[in-house]
Amino acid sequence: MKKIITSAALIAFGLTANVSAQDASMSDLLNKVREGRVSESADHKAREAEFQARQDQQQQLLQQAQQRQQVLERESARLEGVRRDNEEEITRQLEIQRERLGQLSELFGVLQQAAGDARSIISTSHVSIDNSGRMEEIDTLVAKAAESSELPTLAEIRAWPAQMMIEMMGSAEVKKFNHEVRLNDGTTQAMEVVRIGDFGLVGDGKFLQLTTTGEVAELQKQPAGYLTGTIPVFESASSGLVGLGIDPTRGQLLNLEVEKPSPLERLEQGGFIGYLTLSLGAIGVLLAIFQWIYLFSVGSKVKKQVKSEVADVNNPLGRVLAVYDQNRNVDVETLELKLDEAILKETPALERFLTIIKLISAVAPLFGLLGTVTGMIETFQAITLFGTGDPSQMAGGISAALMTTVEGLVVAIPTLLLHSFVSGASKGVVHVLEEQSAGIIAVHAEKEHANASA
Repeated sequence: MKKIITSAALIAFGLTANVSAQDASMSDLLNKVREGRVSESADHKAREAEFQARQDQQQQLLQQAQQRQQVLERESARLEGVRRDNEEEITRQLEIQRERLGQLSELFGVLQQAAGDARSIISTSHVSIDNSGRMEEIDTLVAKAAESSELPTLAEIRAWPAQMMIEMMGSAEVKKFNHEVRLNDGTTQAMEVVRIGDFGLVGDGKFLQLTTTGEVAELQKQPAGYLTGTIPVFESASSGLVGLGIDPTRGQLLNLEVEKPSPLERLEQGGFIGYLTLSLGAIGVLLAIFQWIYLFSVGSKVKKQVKSEVADVNNPLGRVLAVYDQNRNVDVETLELKLDEAILKETPALERFLTIIKLISAVAPLFGLLGTVTGMIETFQAITLFGTGDPSQMAGGISAALMTTVEGLVVAIPTLLLHSFVSGASKGVVHVLEEQSAGIIAVHAEKEHANASA
């Protein structure tokens, strides 16, 4: 019992102590909140005082800015009036200038146009290569003639006819000088260049060109040999008349000549069908030449045999005569059959390769037509994909397609002619054999008839 009372007393004492501690902490927290409010109120008052002081300063600055704005607005209005007065004065002065110029304005307009035309000529002229600084005077004249504020001087006006005189004189001379030339590999090389008036440039045995940027460059591809072959002779000549291929159009004809494909490039355009056609043509030509040589040799031997009484078995006629010698005692019908048989034996060798040569001459144009049709199909497919915006590309495709037709005709024409020659030579030998055979039969028939009558 005593223990229970003691425990209850301890619990009551703990609760009392806990309540006392909580009351103390709440009092401290309330004091701190009150102190914080007081400090915040003091800070707010200090800030309000500061803002009030600054508001007065901002009001003064605003008044100053408004006064400055009014001053600037008055100055802007004054400058606007000055601008209007200046524009009116400029208009008046321009009118006075036009009245005083009179016909001179039309003269300067003509001068500007003429000087502009001269500038376009001089900028692309070969004469400007060895006469530097020509464009500066013309540019100055064109600029002043185009402006109305400054008139060109008399010396500047005289620059135009002076430059045209230089152009005219330079177009009639052949001049040799050293100049930098851009090669096809991208490098530049100093070489001796010969200028032929305003028509072209040559150097180091090659044709050169003047680019749009004013550079002297080597042509990407030199023209045919009959043109380039005249350059070394021309460069080494010191006087007299020497032939040289020149382009009076300042490079247009030369570029067209350069763009022409070489024989090898034309063969490549024909493709597989073109190579096949040319191969057949080469075979046909070789066979025709071989057979023609054989027939020429046989024909010579046959002619000798005609003049000889002794049969030589090394030629067709001799072998036919040998058959007659072996069958002198037979009747006419049997002898005729024997001789015909001998002639038939000789005919295959005499008409050898004629069929294949004729076949090649007939098939070659068909191969060419086949290549043309396939090439046109490819061209139309390209048109379907890329359109007709580039006619040059279409023309190139059509040209390549027609190349097989050219190759077919190139093969057909000579093989057909060779077939005619060989066939004629073969028929000539066969005709001699038949003629001699007919003569032998006629003589044998006369002898037989004479023996029968006796």
